[in-house]
Amino acid sequence: MLVYLQATDRIVGVDQMEKGKTNTTALGMGFPSGQDRPYNIAHPELADLTLVGSRNAGNPELIIAQKPDVVFATWTTGKDADALQEKTGVPVVSLVSGDLGKNKPQFYQSLRTMGKILGKDARAEEVIAYIDETMNDLSRRTKDIPQENVKKVYIGGVSFNGAHGLLSTEPTYPSLKMISGNNVASGAGAGGQVMIDKEQLLAWDPDVIFIDESSYTLVKEDMKDPVYQSLKAVKNNQVYGLMPYNWYANNYDTVLANAYYMGKILYPDQFADIDPAQKADEIYTKLDGKPVYPAMQQLFGGYKPLQFAAGH
Repeated sequence: MLVYLQATDRIVGVDQMEKGKTNTTALGMGFPSGQDRPYNIAHPELADLTLVGSRNAGNPELIIAQKPDVVFATWTTGKDADALQEKTGVPVVSLVSGDLGKNKPQFYQSLRTMGKILGKDARAEEVIAYIDETMNDLSRRTKDIPQENVKKVYIGGVSFNGAHGLLSTEPTYPSLKMISGNNVASGAGAGGQVMIDKEQLLAWDPDVIFIDESSYTLVKEDMKDPVYQSLKAVKNNQVYGLMPYNWYANNYDTVLANAYYMGKILYPDQFADIDPAQKADEIYTKLDGKPVYPAMQQLFGGYKPLQFAAGH
């Protein structure tokens, strides 16, 4: 959120997850590490900042040493934020990162709160307007597509606290919802990542499968099971790669970029004017300040068909 607000020059300390450099360039990375999210690929200098805590907890002594004016904290309770404020003597602002679905108002509220504190109100409104405009464009392109033309889609290998196999999915996968897609798993849960049964996937027999590329290595292993060769999407070579969007919390830029790629695959006529890589870089540049799609592509594989059919 600080990167989106163009406030990286104000940051004096980061948590453990922002430290270090990522050397892995193979598909299927397993777990977020170092510079493998759009915002920190765009701002590698963040990795050099002082460590002030572990993944979800600030260390009071390390924070005090940096003499900050304010501490922003997500994924924490009000009680823990109060305790941290008491120990450091620094105002702690607890934020909800939200999402681009039903919790979008919380995300926008957090951006506006940070914008107010940092004197970045105008930038906060610019980011919000751009996201809304992008989501409206996706909706306009797809809202009138006749139901009989809507393909059945399954998203596999969805990462959650790291990589998972083919049977990990997300019933409310945000990018697909933005383009009015038919998620075969939509009845499998109210939100977040779920694990399904092999039999369930075979019964759904989707027309198109998208794979979260952070889990590619695990999915490739799963696909060696001959039973998956009977899936329509596998037989017809309708399996495609997506970049992980919940790679250390929500990367809203990748959510939007993935939506355009999925739209291009599912509704080529409605997205005829879109080059997914170019669109991704437009989004990354607007939100993160740099066109980082080539780096994401090198790390995860980028937008492309994935071959799992027999003989490939």
